[in-house]
Amino acid sequence: MPGTLYIVATPIGNLEDLTFRAARILAEVDVIACEDTRQTAKLLAHLSLHKPLVAIHEHNERERAAELAARLAAGKSIALVSDAGTPLISDPGYRLIHAATEAGIPVVPIPGPCAAIAALSASGLPTDAFYFGGFLPAKANQRRKQLEALKPLPATLIFYEAPHRILDTLEDICACYPECRITVARELTKVHEEFLRGTAAEVLTELAARPAIKGEFTLLIAKAAEPAADERPLEEAIAALEAQGVERMEAMKLVARLRGLSKREVYSALMKK
Repeated sequence: MPGTLYIVATPIGNLEDLTFRAARILAEVDVIACEDTRQTAKLLAHLSLHKPLVAIHEHNERERAAELAARLAAGKSIALVSDAGTPLISDPGYRLIHAATEAGIPVVPIPGPCAAIAALSASGLPTDAFYFGGFLPAKANQRRKQLEALKPLPATLIFYEAPHRILDTLEDICACYPECRITVARELTKVHEEFLRGTAAEVLTELAARPAIKGEFTLLIAKAAEPAADERPLEEAIAALEAQGVERMEAMKLVARLRGLSKREVYSALMKK
């Protein structure tokens, strides 16, 4: 008989969030497959458990998936965990799950913490429909293209972001979603857990004023509403966006797009004033 592959969600910060079922499964399995053996060893020490650990990450997943699938086929039970939260959510593991299901091996989810869902539940933004996009591209032009492409989605957008890129990403959101409400969740379930809410410009101003930016970030953008017809003079509309932190050229582009004008037409109209 083949063994069972368990997908075990682990705490994203507070160790009290580990479920009773997850603790039992970790104690019962033969092997634990994890991203970083050092990180998982800390969790096992907290549980007073000693289990064989096998590293499976983005650099070795293809080879390690085949090896672990063979162990499962031989009757071993394996728990897959990530460093924090629910495995496979912006973390490795897909190839292992695919190999196991293709081989007819039982795959059992052990649900628990997930930063994206935890942030959404407390964000104050609509939860009836949402889109999880993992990490946005690191390059600014690619990031803006992706943000623009997602505008038509009638859903709250959720992303993870690194502390060294959060300010740049918020600047892009200012340009792409200047009037949308956003929520930035930092250090979820940890001692310094924090929620920042407002427009992207307001949250950017708050974070930019800090001497240092640390922690894990989850970023949520409310679904974009259809803009009402803007009858204000061009200069007034552009100035309103600038007041929200949007750079002047980006504000001109946005006003042009919303009014069905070319950027040149907007520029020419402003020069005639």
